Amino acid sequence: MKIVILHQHFKTPESGGAIRSYYLARALVERGFKTVIITAHNARNYTKTYHEGIEVHSLPIPYDNKFGFLSRSLSFLRYAWRSAVLAGQFRDAKICYAISVPLTVGFAAIWIKKRYNIPFFFEVGDLWPDAPIQLGFVNNYFFRLLLYSMEKTIYRNAEAVVALSSAIQSAIEKKLPGKTVYLVPNMADCDFYRPETKNPELEKKFIVEGKFVVSYIGAMGVANGLDYILECANTCRKANLPIQFLLCGEGALRDRLKASADHLGLNNLTFVDFQDRTGVKDILNITDAVFVCYKNVPVLETGSPNKFFDGLASGKIIVINFGGWIKKEMDENQCGIYVDPRQPTDFVGKIRPFISDKKKLEQFQHAARDLAERKYARKILGEKFSKLFAELAGP
Repeated sequence: MKIVILHQHFKTPESGGAIRSYYLARALVERGFKTVIITAHNARNYTKTYHEGIEVHSLPIPYDNKFGFLSRSLSFLRYAWRSAVLAGQFRDAKICYAISVPLTVGFAAIWIKKRYNIPFFFEVGDLWPDAPIQLGFVNNYFFRLLLYSMEKTIYRNAEAVVALSSAIQSAIEKKLPGKTVYLVPNMADCDFYRPETKNPELEKKFIVEGKFVVSYIGAMGVANGLDYILECANTCRKANLPIQFLLCGEGALRDRLKASADHLGLNNLTFVDFQDRTGVKDILNITDAVFVCYKNVPVLETGSPNKFFDGLASGKIIVINFGGWIKKEMDENQCGIYVDPRQPTDFVGKIRPFISDKKKLEQFQHAARDLAERKYARKILGEKFSKLFAELAGP
């Protein structure tokens, strides 16, 4: 049985970045499904490649985290159109699996359904258009109505919706009562990321010898609210805590954040360039706590951030500055701490016990790894995902 996956931002372990769609494709291939990915890349030419049994078609459509709203929108629309046309080569596919964001990929899936008679599942990792509206990117009333209408149209046409969190699942069920919505959260790669003793060579490389290391690994955009981490670093510096913050990644606000850190004289905060998966593993080796940070906007509490699951798999205490389902999960499993997003001084009080009490730190870190193995391991969720396809696709 052939499955076509639409994902504009498909990544492999070698390229780095979020690789959920790679995990999903691998799970399908391992269970005998012929899996085709239609994605996009910044190269000038169309390419067809193979990655561990996954057939990958890459369209030459530029995209960058630093793009403005108009450039992003044009990139999304170009991908939607060209992926729908390319899908005509796979008319024998049983199912199309469309991964948002962007929301516009749903219209490519609808075209494929109408034109080629291939039904589709729609994956929702972030609630759109709620997210850009609450972040202030969409202010026109009529444009908002149009976006909400687009969202419902896509949900109605999908055979089923796959949500990455229970909060997203509940929100969609409220928006479209009676719609089948399945929960398949992000995955913890418990085989690749493991609890490790700190490597002295890596500590020397990142200049963190003798430090309690707090790492943020991910995008540096508006939604991430990383000014808060800078404020936490500043309060820790004033409190003379032996903490070194590492901010690893890229994004539209990276340069501004670096300038702010320099202005504040934050010698306890280091910016690290974007890393592939091996580089991320090195950073996690020397990390004590993983910081998952978001701007104080309600819709962002519903997400399923990769950095949370990588932190769990690596056996690190998790620090968050938002509520929602992740906070509840951490409270129930005693594997992390919540800090007040309006009070960076709260971070000092909450993190200090883990610096002074190594046993307490180890207990929380062990609980993090246990949660990853028990609930979010890639093997467990890969099996759940592939069974979902087998059941819904039929014989």
